[in-house]
This record gives sequence, C-alpha cells and structure tokens, in this order.
Amino acid sequence: MKKLERNIDNKIFLGVFSGIGEYFDVDPVLLRVAYIVFTFFTALVPGTIAYFVMAFSMPIKNNIPQSK
Repeated sequence: MKKLERNIDNKIFLGVFSGIGEYFDVDPVLLRVAYIVFTFFTALVPGTIAYFVMAFSMPIKNNIPQSK
C-alpha cells in the first residue's frame, strides 16, 4: 500500500515534491516547475503557505531496511 510521505533522499528543500512524485509516479521536476509557476501567479504567499503546510503535515519516509 502506497503512503504519501516526504522523501528526504531525493530532496531539494524538504522533500515534498519528491514524495508526491513517488506517490503519483510523476517526475518531481515537473511538480517543482508547476509549483513555481503556481506560486508566481498567486503572488507568492498562497503557494508558500501551501508548501509549508504540506511539508509539516506529511510524514518523513522511513528508508531504513527492515531486518528479518
């Protein structure tokens, strides 16, 4: 089962778009570009708030291998 989590292994800032890209099987670069365009056209504030809400509400992915 897939879980929406921040991926800190492939992050630029906090790993939000890396996690979203992994969840939806989309290239995180496309998501980052779309976010930049969205933020630019909304006068920066709503996009910035949305990013930090996502960053602090998404759990961090646990990349530690499970031992058997």
